[in-house]
Amino acid sequence: MLIAFISDIHSNLEALKAVLNRIKSLKIKQVFCLGDLVGYGASPKEVIKLMEKIPCIKGNHDYAVVSGDTSWFNPLATQAILKNKEMLSKNEIKFLDSLKEKIEVSFNSKRFLLVHGSPKNPVWEYVYESQVDENFFGEYDVIIMGHTHVPFIKKIKEKIAINCGSVGQPRDYDRRACFVIFDTEEFKGKIIRVEYEIEKAAEKIIRAGLPEFLAERLFLGI
Repeated sequence: MLIAFISDIHSNLEALKAVLNRIKSLKIKQVFCLGDLVGYGASPKEVIKLMEKIPCIKGNHDYAVVSGDTSWFNPLATQAILKNKEMLSKNEIKFLDSLKEKIEVSFNSKRFLLVHGSPKNPVWEYVYESQVDENFFGEYDVIIMGHTHVPFIKKIKEKIAINCGSVGQPRDYDRRACFVIFDTEEFKGKIIRVEYEIEKAAEKIIRAGLPEFLAERLFLGI
């Protein structure tokens, strides 16, 4: 069985559509989203509409749009969060508020933990590949994360840690949208990259009155 894990869409409709089209072509049986549907980009309403039937967890930008608390964010991220909140209806904000902070599932007797940040702090803590060791996993066989926008797959003995990277704002100097597929039979993951209409996504950011850097960084993958 093939599963897809996506994360950090950040209101980038063009990237999300490209990723969902690739997932459809791969005949994926199940899709999970690891948070940050909104923030940075200019299409939060359209992204939420596409994600309503996909199991999602809450990211830090989702939390900020719901709560209005931007105290943890830099000025650029804050502007985007406040703008995204203006764009959304009460029902769309209610949907973001309803998202859980983690999902636990099992496939072939293997326990999976899905979080945006880390097992200890599901919404806020960043985890990079160098931080993952044998003590990281606890009771789980696979831990899937997002948040850093930097993808990795790290296997330690019989356990695997995965960061999905980012659909809508990659930061590993590869501008293509990123997601991960996992084969539950072979027990291994694979990072997938997808080209999308960056120019269109960037133009929307500018038209929405968001900081130009949020458009420029899409072309650079930073």
